[in-house]
Amino acid sequence: MACSSSSNAKMSNPNVSTPAMAVTPDAVDQKTSPVVFEIYGKIWNVQARLGQGVSASVYRVNSGRASSAVKEFQVDAQGGDYGYLKESSVLEKIQGHKNIVTLYGMFTNHNPFGVATHCLLLELLDVSVSELLVRVSNQGHSMWLIQHCARDVLEALSFLHREGYVHADLKPRNILWSADDECFKLIDFGLSFKDGHQDVKYIQTDGYRAPEAELQNSLAKAGLESDSGCTTAVDLWSLGIVLLEMFSGIKLKETVKSQEWKDNSSAIVDHIFSSNALVYPAIPVFHLRDLIKSMLHNDPKLRSTAESALNNPFFSIPFAPHIEDLVLLPTPVLRLLNVIDDNHLYNEDDYEDIIEDMKEECQKYGTVVSLLIPKENPGKGQVFVEYANAGDSKEAQRLLTGRTFDGKFVVTTFYPLSAYKRGYLYQTVQ
Repeated sequence: MACSSSSNAKMSNPNVSTPAMAVTPDAVDQKTSPVVFEIYGKIWNVQARLGQGVSASVYRVNSGRASSAVKEFQVDAQGGDYGYLKESSVLEKIQGHKNIVTLYGMFTNHNPFGVATHCLLLELLDVSVSELLVRVSNQGHSMWLIQHCARDVLEALSFLHREGYVHADLKPRNILWSADDECFKLIDFGLSFKDGHQDVKYIQTDGYRAPEAELQNSLAKAGLESDSGCTTAVDLWSLGIVLLEMFSGIKLKETVKSQEWKDNSSAIVDHIFSSNALVYPAIPVFHLRDLIKSMLHNDPKLRSTAESALNNPFFSIPFAPHIEDLVLLPTPVLRLLNVIDDNHLYNEDDYEDIIEDMKEECQKYGTVVSLLIPKENPGKGQVFVEYANAGDSKEAQRLLTGRTFDGKFVVTTFYPLSAYKRGYLYQTVQ
């Protein structure tokens, strides 16, 4: 890719390819996993196993340029399909919200051994909050990312609770980023139930389990009945722990199981925030701490609701994403850094040649909708490439990262499509 009509600079591959922040799903075991699914008369190839639980496995599947997720349920011990019927029925009733995973359809898969399994065809999402926590271990996420995740999950819970449902298994692994919609979405409704009609004894995951759910589980194990079922308040407790982990960068499973936490969780939250006080601005820290503490009352009746939590002043503060956020969260817009020198921006012929060369190169990886190279700050000399979808931008990021241009290594990040469309280019990203 020529820098200009008079330049000999080319973009070349490094000796060793090192794509940044690549997610590596489980390899598909051909002996135990399907190779293809036939869905509505069309063959979908299994590309990777994204996760495996006690009752179901999730696969990334592809048919042509379309990619989706398939959740395949195992037949339970009694030969029934309770898990499949439970999750599909809940998902069908809560469709249409931007922060809840989209259900495309349901089908039965007949494998070569004559076993029929029930499956859900779902929207394919990207990185989970669990993976994000691993990548920034012990340092915590930016306020922009915490606010983005908190708002998206609260919007989903507010909708879910208005519809009369409790998610009952909120945790980092069940909050996933949608690269095309640029938001976080909730998945996995296998333990969900109608508020006031709890039909699942053991709910929530260890480390994110509300005190009343912990008590109920203990009674159930002892063969005793609880006086009352759990409510939507259990979801707010789980979210409070998730946000505390995102702020601290520390997994809190052992902390929330400790006697010190049971005796005075508020003091532990204060200690976590005081330990990180120098890293974050004081006012946002105060509001975030207040928001989290409102979700972590031992008495579920005192906990904030999802709707009231959205009114916390924390959500009125504008934040810009850090560069780590733009590397971690894919979008349809790719940003190339360390590519264009200032002297190429002010010669009109050179500039037009650069635009055309960049388009030609970037179109090798997907459909380019638009391309922008600002001549002035903010964004001076950076290349913004809008692809038709996030799949194309991720492929471009994978193949362009680490290549050299005019003797310089190309650096790539993603960029918020919403900001790009508004012409808002962040002046500085820490």
